[in-house]
Amino acid sequence: MFDVMTGPARTETVTSAPRPGRRAAASRDDVLALATQRYLRGRRVDVQAIAAELGLGRTTIYRWFGSRDELIGEVIVNAAEPLLKEARDGARGEGGQALLDTFDRFNRSIAAAPALRRFVEREHDAALRVITSGAGNVQPRIVEEITGLISHEVSAGTYEAPVEPATLGYAIVRLAEAFLFNDASAGMRGDVDRLRQVQAAILGVTSAREAEGELG
Repeated sequence: MFDVMTGPARTETVTSAPRPGRRAAASRDDVLALATQRYLRGRRVDVQAIAAELGLGRTTIYRWFGSRDELIGEVIVNAAEPLLKEARDGARGEGGQALLDTFDRFNRSIAAAPALRRFVEREHDAALRVITSGAGNVQPRIVEEITGLISHEVSAGTYEAPVEPATLGYAIVRLAEAFLFNDASAGMRGDVDRLRQVQAAILGVTSAREAEGELG
């Protein structure tokens, strides 16, 4: 480096120490982590409280996530995706039977999730809006994941889908919404046994009982 005023410049490394007591700026991931912590502990995901705790303005959080609904949606997706992976890893059989077992395990995990149940019971209308709206980020992401599982079986030659995987994936998710969540009152319907039977029919598995017999 050459300084035009004094000749060759001396290179120095300057490290600016953080001011005592000054907290590093919180990130988008910090907001998501704190929102997730609140959700899993059954506390309300309060944007104002999260902003105050992290030393952020609410406008910053809304710029990152768009709205409270979208923040909660991101939290729910992050909580649901490991459940779907666990369901797939534990599923038995192949083809339609493997898909049915995966979806059944996933549905039962969702129905039994205490944090989700508390959210639906405490904020019923908002919860249904966040979970079931095609304009949100929960339903489209779950449909994408389910479609991916169906497409994998089709590509492997172990399953012949009755309709294109994207349409079938959407139908599977919408069915689950209808049987797991109660539109009429606060709380969750959680009708997983009947849901399995209907999903078996949609997938083209002869029946849930016969599928279980072949797998056992």
